[in-house]
Amino acid sequence: MMSVLANRVRKGFYLDSVALMRLSQSVSSLPGVASAAMMIGTPSNLRILDEAGLLDAEGSKAGPNDLVVALRAGSAGEAKAALDGADKLLSRPPEQAGPKGARNPRSMDAAIAALGGANLALISVPGAFAGSEARKALSRGLNVMIFSDNMPVDEERALKLFARDTGLLVMGPDCGTAMIAGVPLAFANAVPQGEIGIVAASGTGLQEVATLIARAGFGVSHGIGTGGRDLSEKVGALTTLAALDALDADPATKRIVIISKPPAASVAKLVLERVAKSPKPHVICFLGADTLDMPKNARLAATLEEAAALASGPVPDAFDAGAVAAEWKKRLPASRRFVRGVYSGGTLCAEAQTILRKAGAAFWSNAPIPGAAKDKPASGHVLIDYGADEYTLGRPHPMIDPTLRDAGIVAGLDDPNVAAILVDIVIGTGANDDPAEHAANAVAAAKSRDAVVIACVTGTDLDAQNRAAQVRTLEEAGIVVAPSNAAAARLAVAIAAR
Repeated sequence: MMSVLANRVRKGFYLDSVALMRLSQSVSSLPGVASAAMMIGTPSNLRILDEAGLLDAEGSKAGPNDLVVALRAGSAGEAKAALDGADKLLSRPPEQAGPKGARNPRSMDAAIAALGGANLALISVPGAFAGSEARKALSRGLNVMIFSDNMPVDEERALKLFARDTGLLVMGPDCGTAMIAGVPLAFANAVPQGEIGIVAASGTGLQEVATLIARAGFGVSHGIGTGGRDLSEKVGALTTLAALDALDADPATKRIVIISKPPAASVAKLVLERVAKSPKPHVICFLGADTLDMPKNARLAATLEEAAALASGPVPDAFDAGAVAAEWKKRLPASRRFVRGVYSGGTLCAEAQTILRKAGAAFWSNAPIPGAAKDKPASGHVLIDYGADEYTLGRPHPMIDPTLRDAGIVAGLDDPNVAAILVDIVIGTGANDDPAEHAANAVAAAKSRDAVVIACVTGTDLDAQNRAAQVRTLEEAGIVVAPSNAAAARLAVAIAAR
């Protein structure tokens, strides 16, 4: 099918990445539009647009202070109409975040003066500028959460050393989740306040553990994101160590959970030595790590589910996995014996891999943990992280727009070798308004219903999407809902086993 590529550049126009992802979704739904993206014209973003086949000669002239609207449409007329529609969306007055009549400050100093007593700044600007804005905030005595990505690692380390020396905290860069004193920041959930502090180099990992703790009847004092590189050798866990200092000093925090992919051995040693000096009990979840020597005040959890249970207790649930597995094993054709994971959360995808590894199953993933197969099999267990860079080129993240992940559900159902399809439904601030409805529509669109779709819902009933309502939508569509991502993975493995 022929399509027309069109770009329009707005000079000197900036919006944060979350707002742009949402507007890109709106433009993608305009008549005749096959795909669309709005991005600030940094060199890295122009490269992403080019690789996605969405950059033309006009867009390639954009600078780092310009906005590029890029799309493909069925005809020149539809492309022009969509670009005009994008202009209207961008020209709308911004939504007022504060009380009616409140003014939006146009500088950090004006914001500090207007708020009075502010102690944290959330930075969401192009990565090339995030470091200077973060340093500006730190120099004014503010802790910092850096949502932006594409920051050089040397700059990250320098900012974190500056924060350490001034008694402040830098969360990020590329930190998408935090819950500070009950306030959700970026992608986060509404959870009760309580006695458990969480330090996480993983956004969806923090969300899954915090919401499981909430559903077990406990609360979270603070959920501190560190950014995915914090436990690398180059950064040396600077924010993790600072967060542990802060939680140790917080009388409201009685227990602490640490979540990350396996750090470098030297960094793991550093973190565990710091944990050993704490007067508080800890749970350590380094997903995919082999056994580690734990200090006396720490326990090692193999999964996010186990981390939450060790910190609080298991989530009460009437879910009978054995009965569900037995029923589906009877119904499925013998040829269907593989698991397909279609994830929006990278850490949830990693947790499912640990379940398959423990079961002794060979598996492949685009976001592999130690033990995953190096080459994608023609047929076998496959777990995809649709939030990885190769799937978000020129597209919103699947937590915002699940459309591409929906196609993965349909493909799994239509694959005659697949027995069970794993789907994560992540709700809360920043997430899609109704991800369960997306999954239900995908199931309805598949030609085959011979495989079982198993979902978990990361969230609480306090979230705007309401977890109970999301579960109801999924179950009405014939989707099995497990109480956690780990439980969903175990069920999938049991059903696929022949």
